[in-house]
Amino acid sequence: MPVVVVESPAKAKTINGYLGKDYTVLASYGHVRDLVGKDGSVDTENGWDMTWEIPADSRKHLKAIADALADDPNLILATDPDREGEAISWHLQEALTKRKALKKDTPVSRVAFNAITKKAVQDAIANPRDIDTPLVHAYLARRALDYLVGFNLSPVLWRKLPGSKSAGRVQSVCLRLVVDREMEIESFDAREYWSVRAMLETPRGQTFEARLVALAGKKIDRFDLADATQAELAVQAVESRDLTVTSVEAKPATRNPSPPFMTSTLQQEASRKFGMGAKACMSTAQRLYEAGHITYMRTDGIDMSPEAVTAARDAIAGRFGPEYLPSQPKIYKNKAKNAQEAHECIRPTEMTRAAEDLRLESDQKKLYDLIWKRTLASQMEAARLERTTVTLRDAGEQVELRATGQVVVFDGFMKVYTEGRDDDAATSEDDRRLPAIHEGDDARKVAAYADETSENALIRAPSDAVLGQQHFTQPPPRYTEATLVKKMEELGIGRPSTYASILSTIVDRGYVRKEGNRLFPEDQGRLVTAFLSNYFRRYVSYDFTAGLEEELDEVSAGDRDYRDVLDRFWRDFSAAIGETSELRITDVLDKINEVLEPHLFPDKGDGSDPRLCPNCGEGRLSMRTARSGGAFIGCSNYPECRYTRPFAPPGGDDGKAPIGDVMLGVEPESGLEVHLKSGRFGPYVQLGEATEETPKPKRSSLPKAWAPETVDLDRALQLLSLPRHIGTHPDDGAPIESNLGRYGPYVRWNKVYANLPDEEEIFTIGMNRAVEVLAEKLAKRGQRGQAAAPLRELGEHPENGGPVNVMEGRYGPYVKWEKVNATLPKDIAPEDLTMAQAVDLIAAKAAKSPKRKTAAKKPAAKKTAPKKAAAKKPAAKKPAAKKAKDAADGA
Repeated sequence: MPVVVVESPAKAKTINGYLGKDYTVLASYGHVRDLVGKDGSVDTENGWDMTWEIPADSRKHLKAIADALADDPNLILATDPDREGEAISWHLQEALTKRKALKKDTPVSRVAFNAITKKAVQDAIANPRDIDTPLVHAYLARRALDYLVGFNLSPVLWRKLPGSKSAGRVQSVCLRLVVDREMEIESFDAREYWSVRAMLETPRGQTFEARLVALAGKKIDRFDLADATQAELAVQAVESRDLTVTSVEAKPATRNPSPPFMTSTLQQEASRKFGMGAKACMSTAQRLYEAGHITYMRTDGIDMSPEAVTAARDAIAGRFGPEYLPSQPKIYKNKAKNAQEAHECIRPTEMTRAAEDLRLESDQKKLYDLIWKRTLASQMEAARLERTTVTLRDAGEQVELRATGQVVVFDGFMKVYTEGRDDDAATSEDDRRLPAIHEGDDARKVAAYADETSENALIRAPSDAVLGQQHFTQPPPRYTEATLVKKMEELGIGRPSTYASILSTIVDRGYVRKEGNRLFPEDQGRLVTAFLSNYFRRYVSYDFTAGLEEELDEVSAGDRDYRDVLDRFWRDFSAAIGETSELRITDVLDKINEVLEPHLFPDKGDGSDPRLCPNCGEGRLSMRTARSGGAFIGCSNYPECRYTRPFAPPGGDDGKAPIGDVMLGVEPESGLEVHLKSGRFGPYVQLGEATEETPKPKRSSLPKAWAPETVDLDRALQLLSLPRHIGTHPDDGAPIESNLGRYGPYVRWNKVYANLPDEEEIFTIGMNRAVEVLAEKLAKRGQRGQAAAPLRELGEHPENGGPVNVMEGRYGPYVKWEKVNATLPKDIAPEDLTMAQAVDLIAAKAAKSPKRKTAAKKPAAKKTAPKKAAAKKPAAKKPAAKKAKDAADGA
């Protein structure tokens, strides 16, 4: 039987069902080889030779394939239809040849299919081809580039910027996007402006809202009403005049559907509509693909095969009627930079099957429904709208107001699907529906704004029919995963298969944190970006990274030699690495201080030095790094002056000044001063100052719920008195204490820690409540330690003894005997299982796990004369190589 190799066991199972018993379908479990994790695995001097190794996990999979080829030496490589899939096929052929599982005359063919359906698989098997060498070369070039950056740039970071973890060819550029956006937000200067609107009524009693667009014959631009005085004059002008409809203009408009999904747009829409991260989205799509429900999910193509278009049009006509079907199929062209469109879009394999027709898990169902609706909508008629603009003026034409709205005349594709938005804006004026309004109608003002509320200032007319509202320009929004993927796609950075892993890497490395849907750069992410932008500016340049992607695409197309691309990159990159060899850490920190000075030490506007220490009045503030990898602002007079503040502008998002150092009062017993300070981990209180006798004065961080401005001497002394002794436990007389820890408030008795729901309870909890909380914690521990009760007790094992039970597991019922757990087949209910069936299941499971076999134990080894013990070889240290390998993999 020919041996067919795919990547995953799920895919193997599906394809085996299509090909039948005439084929052996096995899984490689992804890549079977990788670059050796040490320096020199990419030979920059000898034609870019690469040294590969087979990881331990992959050896057994490769052996299974080699064993199968011994029975039928006919290999069919059926990995994914992209660069990575081509590389896996190439690795398999190379590795099997080296272990002599493949001979020179062994037939090896490559097949590829865009969807795992019976027809697609059988057609691919009937039309084999050779491995695509240019695609393999493009993979080798990317792998070498990522390796070179990881193994050469990351060590520079470790030496010159303590606490940094890694740099990557695309990862660092993606991080720069997040950091640059945060810098834009922090340097943004909000500008005030006002708007004026009025609630009006038609002669037929229907209300609508209009906004002021012209005053005293002059069009009002955004910032023309710059303050409350000007806004109040405008409100009075509208309030004091009668308004008449001078024109009603209705224009037809159309709204076209979005194209079907490709990888990036699927990730964006899944994020918008479900809050699904890029990694989760791709994992879910992978399962849908392997089950044969959708086409391949890593693609930047948006076209559909003629057969799929016909199937989609048939489904539209059948479900929604001929009025929703355009006369001609819609054709889409990708506008994204560097789009290759090598594959079809992401679409259902069967257009007639909606999500409710399939048995899917919740996340798969949501994603499939999204793909199905978008695909059908892309081939449906455009929506037809009517946009109406109503203009109103007074008799003297001193004020002009305008109302806009629209009516959906025919919903078209909107009957099925509308694309989500990246912003959080409410429905725009153009989306409102206006009542019937006729030219010449008088518009009476209606009291409507009496209860209007806003975070910003409001000016109400006496009639409550006209309202002036204060606004401020807004900084650009922080990136979400969706908008970051969109930006990377626009710039031509990365490729569909890399977006999810890049986003995961910058979060996992601690360079970026995700709060809700938004991405925030961490201190270390800012420092790494500042360092790279100054010493390796070219390699975090958007244009350079996009240009390199274009060169790699030319390699994929066979238009460029990958060795030339690597030669040119390495010549300049190695020179840039060499230029940093003499850099000292102090030089790097001075440079970063200089670069970030406008951000960290903004001008106060009073002519004073923004870097003068507010505590001692003598030292200068500068950025420093801690061993933990974090950064903070400290005084140059350390240790005489211990002023610190967080690594951020002196104001933060709320605009409040940092705490600095505030003396709250004196502790009565010791006579020591109590200070409220701001450190790199946030605000804290401190008793006394550091001296030779007490180098570490007592400190306590403020609970998160405590605002620093509310802390007085009494509150500070409460914190400094912790831990608080509550009493002795009635069981053993050991003390019970309450305290504030890393994970919040708690009570402790011996080694039992029980969390408290409220921070204030630290200071108020009594003995009864403390004993009760500790008892609840112990009860939970006991529950976790109890063995689960069996569903059925079948009795003793007839051959080897020991109880055989049926248990309830996370993935369904199973048979348990000693350390063997055998899952019950779906067609056998726990209550119907016999002992004979259970013994067979246990034996089958034990046979798969040699360590658990009991029937055929190995005989004891014969004793031999003891050999002279060899000198123990010390373990080789590999921390740097391991870290660099991680960096290269994360690039």
